[in-house]
Amino acid sequence: MSLNLDDKKAVVAEVSAQVANAQTIVVAEYAGIEVGHLTVLRAKAREQGVYLRVLKNTLARRAVADTAFAGLADHLVGPLIYSISADAVAPAKVLADFAKTNDKLVLKAGSYGGKVLDKAGVQALASVPTKEVLLAQLLGLMQSPISGFARAIAAVAAQKAGPAAEEAPAEAAAEA
Repeated sequence: MSLNLDDKKAVVAEVSAQVANAQTIVVAEYAGIEVGHLTVLRAKAREQGVYLRVLKNTLARRAVADTAFAGLADHLVGPLIYSISADAVAPAKVLADFAKTNDKLVLKAGSYGGKVLDKAGVQALASVPTKEVLLAQLLGLMQSPISGFARAIAAVAAQKAGPAAEEAPAEAAAEA
């Protein structure tokens, strides 16, 4: 069923609004995937805050025109599903994880930071840990010198208290 002009304008406006807030767009070929599997993919995308949509490529080209994602327009060929998010890693991670279990979903291209990514680039982006994991690693790295210093001081204090602590029970036993 084809869309009339007003419907096409509404779709372009909706996708343009998503693209305006996006850091990353990833596209994949979805030909041959069963509807039930696409429903599972959409649910996973929704959980991650990823906008996932099957679009006509001409409408997608209009939506990304004059944006940082304009270079992606050359790769918009064939039956594609579009994954768009303000999270830099989530679109790539959602599609790459799904592609591992369903060989009919083929990653095609993506765009991040104004640069167009090929399939290998999208897979590399998908392998980056999530923002929460990176923040936890950074916090651990920042706490490492402080906790190491605290352990060193505790070890020195235990070393100095060690001989005196051993003599005190011996003296108490001798007095008894």
